[in-house]
Amino acid sequence: MVEGMVEVHSVFKTQERNAVYRAIATRRDVRRGFVDKPMPDELLRRLLSAAHCAPSVGLMQPSRFIVIRDLSVRGAIHEAFLEANERATATYSRGRREQYANLKLEGILEAPQNLCILSNPHSERGHQLGRHTMPETAIYSTVCAVQNLWLAARAEGVGVGWVSILDPDRLREILHVPERIVPVAYLCLGYVDSFAAEPELERSGWETRIPLEEVISYDQYTTTEEEGAH
Repeated sequence: MVEGMVEVHSVFKTQERNAVYRAIATRRDVRRGFVDKPMPDELLRRLLSAAHCAPSVGLMQPSRFIVIRDLSVRGAIHEAFLEANERATATYSRGRREQYANLKLEGILEAPQNLCILSNPHSERGHQLGRHTMPETAIYSTVCAVQNLWLAARAEGVGVGWVSILDPDRLREILHVPERIVPVAYLCLGYVDSFAAEPELERSGWETRIPLEEVISYDQYTTTEEEGAH
């Protein structure tokens, strides 16, 4: 064994593999059903540690985390959501607008914990490795951190809801985020009464899943989807 390397089994046991795939398959964007049960600090730290272990281009680790507990701050975020949501509602035609208005799109005040995950795409860490041709990979790295946290949360029985209907500049203002730092995800976290069998947007009829076979190409890009038709 190479010096400095830790010996680990290269293949997980069947039960362990099944647990990974189960977490992936049953992960949900949770907007309702949060219960009045506080998350222990050690659990939050485990989730943040999972996020911090995410792959990152050049090992730059650009992700930053703001744990939000102050109710006045959460109230300001909720007001920002309401403003952004009103603008979003106006973009839909009448039938779709009514459907949109009936969707539950956030749990900012209901969830016991809020978390904002940001990215520092200008960090000198990593010495620009992998960013010369694709500088956006810094942001991608933080998205990987979000997914890591989301899957770890599912394994812990914690619901996570991603609130994307927020103006980034307003978010920066409320949380005192410097201009060079990019807000990537505003999350609502907490124990929930249950996890839905299917995504809420699928259950509500907002959208349907694309079969895997329709999104796989070999050797060159092909698709059956009418891209750009709208």
